[in-house]
Amino acid sequence: MTKRAWSIDEVQGWFAGRLPDEWFVAAPVVRVDREEILVVGGLTAPDLGEDASDEARAVALAARIAGFREDTRAHRMRLADQAELLWGRKVSWGARCGTREELFTTQGVPVMTRLRFDERAVLDTLIEAGVARSRSEALAWCVRLVGRHQADWIDQLRDAMAKVAEVRADGPTLD
Repeated sequence: MTKRAWSIDEVQGWFAGRLPDEWFVAAPVVRVDREEILVVGGLTAPDLGEDASDEARAVALAARIAGFREDTRAHRMRLADQAELLWGRKVSWGARCGTREELFTTQGVPVMTRLRFDERAVLDTLIEAGVARSRSEALAWCVRLVGRHQADWIDQLRDAMAKVAEVRADGPTLD
């Protein structure tokens, strides 16, 4: 499988053109990294009336997402196979309904890192405390924690990197 050149606009446009209009309330959010394309679309929230409890709302949102996942599985798999051939990346799906978002079968990609003694000790402490079963799981937990508590800062970094890429693209060429 060969990865070909692409732009995020091209990937978003391809999915916008291929997805049935009735699936999502707006264009899905499409994110891409080196290994995976993630497509997350918003679903229409179920109407429970104003007097529904928070518990009823939570169950209804989860049920709406589960129903979407089951009802669209075959079609989503066909689209994922086609996209994988085009871009050489696995496709994962997700849905958002009201305040709830669920991602379906996202990829777990191995990442190698070298850690010093004190850094390994942090992971081993998480294992000993029962927070994680392995160093790999402990490291993933740490990354999620940073992502959750430093989301604004990470977003600022991403925005800055996008601006750098834009400036590079607008710069002089050799031809």
